[in-house]
Amino acid sequence: MSNYVIFTDSACDIVPSLLAEWGVHCVSLAFRFDHIDRDYLNDDMPIKEFYQNMRDGHVAKTNAVNSETFRATFEPVLAQGQDILYLGFSSGLSTTYQQGKVAAEDLAAQYPDRKIVTIDTLCASAGEGLLVKLVLDRKNAGATLEEAAEYAQSLIPRLAHWFTVEDLVYLKRGGRVSPAVALVGGMLNIKPIMHVDDEGHLIKVGTIRGRKASLKALADKLFETAEDVAGGTFFISHGDCEDDANALAAMIRERGGNDIQIITNVGTVIGAHSGPGTMALFFLAKQR
Repeated sequence: MSNYVIFTDSACDIVPSLLAEWGVHCVSLAFRFDHIDRDYLNDDMPIKEFYQNMRDGHVAKTNAVNSETFRATFEPVLAQGQDILYLGFSSGLSTTYQQGKVAAEDLAAQYPDRKIVTIDTLCASAGEGLLVKLVLDRKNAGATLEEAAEYAQSLIPRLAHWFTVEDLVYLKRGGRVSPAVALVGGMLNIKPIMHVDDEGHLIKVGTIRGRKASLKALADKLFETAEDVAGGTFFISHGDCEDDANALAAMIRERGGNDIQIITNVGTVIGAHSGPGTMALFFLAKQR
């Protein structure tokens, strides 16, 4: 039996109950809303309330996990005699992974008989979640820690992330688009098409006019680039727009693609920057 535990962080946007069912440990990122610090995993604010507050003009900000939090989360597992594989939030979007690596390096000296492998997934939201699930499946099939880590590294360059958003104002706040682009885009109903590139950064690659057309553009990317359209594993995450998520899933299914395995909310960490109405599709592709 493989004697290691898979860790991730809450930027993976897989609900805590499902991660617990999978046996995956999770380190929680924090966010600040109305000058109140909140912990993602232990916060009692429903996700719909979070997004409604954003629609009402409240601004959410996020914080990376510090190394001491990682250390406190990792150490009990090491003390029990188990090794760790940490699959972390893209270093292109957060310092969370680096903090996890610092904690791992500190603990390696304290637990010289244990193995701690950290991997910068260069992934975000349910793209990170999809990577976790695929690596978990390999672990459950009997892969050693080293084999699971090697498998994760082989998946990262092929894990496609395709995003669109409903309102450009949130990307404007984060410096992703200029104020002028956000203003004109809002007036003309223009939606950006974005993806996470090979360095783990969120970049804009095109624009589409209208929400329905932007959803079709995401589906088009899957049919153009997916490794296995009919049998692949596909995840969707959304910013409180479940009807659109279901519409995208139906669009893919009706065109001959596989069913979406998981539809989940874009959590507070990613959602604070992308806003309500975010839609994202994740799958293995020939390249990102």
